[in-house]
Amino acid sequence: IATLPDSPMRLWLITNVEQTGPLSKDPPLPERRSSGKGTLESTMEAFWTAKTLRELTAEQWEALCDGCGRCCLQKLKNPTTGKVHYTWVACFLLDTQTCRCSDYALRRILVPDCLKLDPGNIPKLRWLPKTCAYRRLSEGKTLPNWHPLITGTPASVHNAGISVRQRAISEVHVHPDDLVNFQIKEKF
Repeated sequence: IATLPDSPMRLWLITNVEQTGPLSKDPPLPERRSSGKGTLESTMEAFWTAKTLRELTAEQWEALCDGCGRCCLQKLKNPTTGKVHYTWVACFLLDTQTCRCSDYALRRILVPDCLKLDPGNIPKLRWLPKTCAYRRLSEGKTLPNWHPLITGTPASVHNAGISVRQRAISEVHVHPDDLVNFQIKEKF
């Protein structure tokens, strides 16, 4: 946690939060078939509606990640209010064009404070984007229409404007004292 100098309020940095999907490649999508009503359903059913987060297999858990890259953005936290502000500054491992981790297998070694999402900590992580499938399912909501598991294509998260593709900048190009200048004004 770092304190940012010369800012109107003291902000602390939450660094390098883990993206949970298989970021070195597109998430695996279950085989799909048409229901005849214009919607797609998984041949193994929509597992996210039939199981709780704790009941998911490792493959199903990974498939829930939409690949937006938002949780890999640096965040600023106001210690007085606890409010978290996203920045456009991404973890140095995030490929900002593909929104995939450049070293998913070693990310927790290379970035020791990279947080691993699990069913137990998701309800406590109120800073997760409201679009995050893990958060939505934890709150009893459905997946959004643009989610890759609904559309059958990983590009749908980018096409819907949800991902940080071509908007985020790697932390290797930003001095920590300048993070406050990269705060995102829109709500995530």
